[in-house]
Amino acid sequence: MDINPLNINPLNINPLNVNPLNMKIIRNKIARKTTSRSAWHLSTALAIAILAGMFAVHAQNSAAKDQHYLDDVRALASPDMEGRGDGTKGLTRAEHLIVQRYKSLGLEPAGNDGYLQPFSVVTGAQIKGDNHVHVQSPQGKAELKLKEECVPISFSSSGLAAGTMIFAGYGASASEFSYDDYAGIDVKDKIVLVLSGEPTSFTTKGGSTPHASLVTKAINARNHGAKALVLVHGKLMPGEEDLLQRFGSESGPVDAGILLLQVKNAAADQWFQSAGKTLAGVQEQINTSEKPASFAFADDLHVALSVSIQHTHATVNNVLAYLPGLTDEYVIVGAHYDHLGYGGEHSLAPDMTGQIHPGADDNASGTAGVLELARQFVALQSKTKTKLKRGVLFMNFAGEELGLLGSEAWVAAPTKPLDKAVAMLNMDMIGRIKDDKVYIGGVGTGSTFKAYLDQEDKKVPLKFEYSQGGPASSDHTSFIVKKIPSLFFFSGLHADYHKPSDTWDKINAPSALKLLELIASVTNDLDAADDRPAFQAVVEPKPLGGGSGGGYGPYFGSIPDFAEIPNGVKFSDVRAGSPAAKAGLKGGDILIQFGDKPIKNLYDFTDALRRSKIGDVVEVKFLRDGKEQSATVTLEQRR
Repeated sequence: MDINPLNINPLNINPLNVNPLNMKIIRNKIARKTTSRSAWHLSTALAIAILAGMFAVHAQNSAAKDQHYLDDVRALASPDMEGRGDGTKGLTRAEHLIVQRYKSLGLEPAGNDGYLQPFSVVTGAQIKGDNHVHVQSPQGKAELKLKEECVPISFSSSGLAAGTMIFAGYGASASEFSYDDYAGIDVKDKIVLVLSGEPTSFTTKGGSTPHASLVTKAINARNHGAKALVLVHGKLMPGEEDLLQRFGSESGPVDAGILLLQVKNAAADQWFQSAGKTLAGVQEQINTSEKPASFAFADDLHVALSVSIQHTHATVNNVLAYLPGLTDEYVIVGAHYDHLGYGGEHSLAPDMTGQIHPGADDNASGTAGVLELARQFVALQSKTKTKLKRGVLFMNFAGEELGLLGSEAWVAAPTKPLDKAVAMLNMDMIGRIKDDKVYIGGVGTGSTFKAYLDQEDKKVPLKFEYSQGGPASSDHTSFIVKKIPSLFFFSGLHADYHKPSDTWDKINAPSALKLLELIASVTNDLDAADDRPAFQAVVEPKPLGGGSGGGYGPYFGSIPDFAEIPNGVKFSDVRAGSPAAKAGLKGGDILIQFGDKPIKNLYDFTDALRRSKIGDVVEVKFLRDGKEQSATVTLEQRR
């Protein structure tokens, strides 16, 4: 389950107060080919009855008779899988396991390379090549030691910068606090030195603000024309060491469009001393006066720096298998199978980076659910000697933890006709059902979903909480923006989420199997119905934290494509009735300018929106079919 950078959480489920996540679903139904319409309906009813009986027996005897589900979770979350990180050997091993399961069932390959659909992802960054900080001062020449006195930031651009340096306080431009570290100074093409954190006057007004974020500082410096940003820790708490941050530990875009690195206090303090000041003294002045204290260092302090970052790319695979039906229409049953590997920036146990994050619930539980349903439908077809009315496409996505990249890759280049997809049912974290409660999202996106759920949920001893809305941070989102009705199932957050402690022995297999019983029945309803569900755009209340903007600033209403592009933010869709929709923006548009601010990535857009006010009329520029266009958007209040 992907940690959502925009805090989109339509079910408002966040008991751990972390960035929200995903939720997901699945379903199927059976038909028979006969020349008589009444005979067909009779065989359909028989098939449904047989399947219901099979699942009831399975549920009753799951602990003793059917260990398939838990065995698959255990295998996917085993140490051999190394946390199934994208681009790792562990993910490849998981891919092979899934392929072998499908082969053993006799399911048809449904990728463009057998069962596989390959696509490329950026998996991280490395310090490669020439990285240095050379300083010429009245005290002489010096070079800071890489990883001991300085370190690049992983989302830095690569390149060179040289010249004089300007101190810009905390690097903040905060109109809400009537404070701007860049007021009255010209930093164009200069190297800017800033403190980490933010003025104490900001935090006393209710906790940390976005101005403390390194991404915000980087965007602000770049928008003011700076060539490079150098971060220094500044004041330390009692017992705190002046440590360089671990490379890759900060979340950010692939390339922030500015050179970024951190230096230790001792190095920066020498620069302040050459100006007759101290680092601690200037920081105290800012915090005490609640006013900026920016200044340009003398020309006799000359800094030359080089940053060289190499991004790591990998080819990963979606795994796809098909059970044909009597028609060319099909129902999709899916789940992502990638996780965090050995941790990294998305781990919620950062001190345990380097340890395997097994991802038993997230999302071995959903992947095992897809495999279990594949087994059940193959067994049903074998038992009844009849084909389904519609086919079932079983999908296992890679790249979800990097931003729904696998599902986005498939809908961009589908291996089966997209217009033949009847519905998409997505499972993400279904293995830790507590108090028999399950969350089902996207119920309003299909015209028949609620009727099928009402019909089937009475047969399953679980409690269901519905959400009409669709978009959230899991793979069903990619299908909703293509106007494919989609459901998703989610059993809830827990203390082991995105940690090494998300292990297979904590999976509640009996309850997961009960949920799969419901999913199978609803899938059958969708598969055998005379009419396919009509897609319905859900017009939800303006969501706090939704619609691009991370919960900050006014409401815009776009749904971003989380895959980064070279320049701009591509919209997967635009929420009906939103300011963006009213201005004529739509899915596929690439936003490149918001007011006077260039938009190079999603973080730029978040920052620009946060700095806006309710009621602002903003001219935006965007690309549509490669041509630049503009529109005027009136920003609204979130509700």
